[in-house]
Amino acid sequence: MDYHNKPDNYYNNTRHEMLTFLPKGSKTVLDIGCGEGAFSGYIKEKYNAETWGIELMPEHGKKAEKVLDKVFIGECEKLIDDLPDNYFDAIYFNDVLEHLVDPYWVLEKIKSKLSDNGVIISSIPNIRYHSALKSLVINKNWEYKDNGVMDKTHLRFFTGKSIANMYKRLGYKIITHKGINRTKSIKPYFYNIPFLFTAMDMWYLQYATVVKK
Repeated sequence: MDYHNKPDNYYNNTRHEMLTFLPKGSKTVLDIGCGEGAFSGYIKEKYNAETWGIELMPEHGKKAEKVLDKVFIGECEKLIDDLPDNYFDAIYFNDVLEHLVDPYWVLEKIKSKLSDNGVIISSIPNIRYHSALKSLVINKNWEYKDNGVMDKTHLRFFTGKSIANMYKRLGYKIITHKGINRTKSIKPYFYNIPFLFTAMDMWYLQYATVVKK
C-alpha cells in the first residue's frame, strides 16, 4: 500500500472532534495510527495523560517518538503482543480499522489491553456518505481515490449499521455510536426524497463509536 501520497495534514491531524469522546479521568491512552503524534500529543498536554502510539510509517513514527511517551513503529497486528495487559483507559483507532486486512481480529486481540473500565474509540468512514453513495447508485461507479471515503488504501468498507454489528459480535458494549463530520451540502436532502427521509446516515462522513468490554 502506498501511504506516501497523502494530504499534508494526513499524519499530523489533531482530530478535535474525536477528543470529545475521551472519558474523563483517562490516564493511559494508546493511539493506533498515531502519525506524528499531533492528536495524542494534544491529549498528553491537555489532560496530563500517559500517551502511547503505534505508527506504520517510520518517518512519521520517529517524529511521534519526540512527542509521546512510547511509540512502536510497524504493523499494529504484529505489535499488540508487545503492549501491557489491562493497561489502557482508552485506545483510539482514528480512521485506521478500514485500512487493516482483518480489523475484527485486531479488535478481538486488543481487548485484553484495556483496563477494567477502558474503552475503544474509533472513527470509521461511512460508505453511505452522500458522494460515495451517489457514485455507486446513480453513476454506477466504484472508483478509488487518493483520499476520502474511497481511499485506495482502504481494505474494508463500513456503514453505521455494520460498525455497530461488528462491535456487538465481538462482545463489546456500545456506549456511543454517532455520525460525525456532517456535510454542509444540501444534496443529501434531495437524495433522501425518494427514500422518504429514511437514509439520514448519508449526511455523515464518518461514524464515531465508543465501546467497552
